[in-house]
Amino acid sequence: MASPPDTSKTTKLERYNSYIRRVNSTKLLAASSKLLFRVTLLVAIVLILIFTLNYPPLSDTKRDHYHHIHTTTHFLSSALYGGAGAAWEKQVRHSATPRRHSGFSVLVTGAAGFVGTHCSLALKKRGDGVLGLDNFNSYYDTSLKRSRQKILEKHQILVVEADINDAELLSKLFDIVPFSHILHLAAQAGVRYAMENPQSYVNSNVAGFVNLLEVAKAANPQPSIVWASSSSVYGLNTDNPFSEDHRTDKPASLYAATKKAGEEMAHTYNHIYGLSITGLRFFTVYGPWGRPDMAYFFFTKDILQGKTINIYESHDGRAVARDFTYIDDIVKGCLGALDTAEKSTGSGGKKRAPAQLRIYNLGNTSPVSVGKLVSILEGLLGVKAKKHVIKMPRNGDVPFTHANVSLAYRDFGYKPTTDLATGLRKFVKWYLGYYGIESRVKKEIDNISNNPHVDE
Repeated sequence: MASPPDTSKTTKLERYNSYIRRVNSTKLLAASSKLLFRVTLLVAIVLILIFTLNYPPLSDTKRDHYHHIHTTTHFLSSALYGGAGAAWEKQVRHSATPRRHSGFSVLVTGAAGFVGTHCSLALKKRGDGVLGLDNFNSYYDTSLKRSRQKILEKHQILVVEADINDAELLSKLFDIVPFSHILHLAAQAGVRYAMENPQSYVNSNVAGFVNLLEVAKAANPQPSIVWASSSSVYGLNTDNPFSEDHRTDKPASLYAATKKAGEEMAHTYNHIYGLSITGLRFFTVYGPWGRPDMAYFFFTKDILQGKTINIYESHDGRAVARDFTYIDDIVKGCLGALDTAEKSTGSGGKKRAPAQLRIYNLGNTSPVSVGKLVSILEGLLGVKAKKHVIKMPRNGDVPFTHANVSLAYRDFGYKPTTDLATGLRKFVKWYLGYYGIESRVKKEIDNISNNPHVDE
């Protein structure tokens, strides 16, 4: 009887082939899974980026949206500008190149702000090179900032849209332009808003200033720095008029505390790294193109709209008064400080010799009560205000400011020349024209020429 055929070899071969197929199938599945994971991750990142750029976070107030914009701008600015190439660098150089012999090359932070716009135009007009930097945050109406930007562009001043916390971008700007000076005006402004959003003050006024100082100390050559402190640093000081040698260790608001911190940081970077730094304590600046969160601005708006305005008095019944300082006088003070700023003495982040460190008041030297301010506006607008006198809330505002400017006068000839009535008349003319309001205003306003800094 014949033996059955030997099938063991065939069986083993089939098992082996089956094993190979399973192994290959497993490898293919693993490779497909990795590819699917990577594609999914990439799509998720793209969707998150699109959502971040186009939609605000869920929040209860408009000003929470400011942080979204602030963060997104900081995240993207290096990529947007760092990769812009030769054309953008050419724009930066052109804007920052002086047109007069021995002219300055000035980086102006907060250039689309109130003081920043006026100072940038004044510097450009006299032949200095000016490059602006502004993050266009939404603390107040951004359309006003964009309108200022258009005026700057008309005068060939480029405003780079970025944040002072972006160290990479700032370093790139210093690589492109050897700035001789920085006029640092970027800040989170306002006393009352600090109670709603304290972190914004720390981000801008403390962290942002440190970031700028870090970049400046490493620059070669190091620039001279003029920056905006505030009269708010005098806080609960009761000595009048306020002088630079008065105590400033009792701030009444977080805003004041961050500005005082800035003065201390300026001292540190001057002492360690040889940066030439001048701080300017502004006293209630007002005028055309001003900030809508300031009393004279929203009083004008509310009076014209027939709304009731709140006039504060101190808790002991005294009138609240401010040393209102017209924008043209502030500009003259800023330029005077720049003109007399000595060169920094550091190199490569190392101090070579003692450097200049200064602090000055820039005010008008004549406090005016808020009630008097309203009375002047009533006369200019031809409208009687609906007034509600209330006690001053405990929000960090102080009842009285008065500047002693003798030190600024001695060192660079600072002398304010515009009284409140004259300054408000110029502001009201600008306000009516900018917002297209038909006149209930006295004819005398129509005869006043526009502000020379911004209406050329």
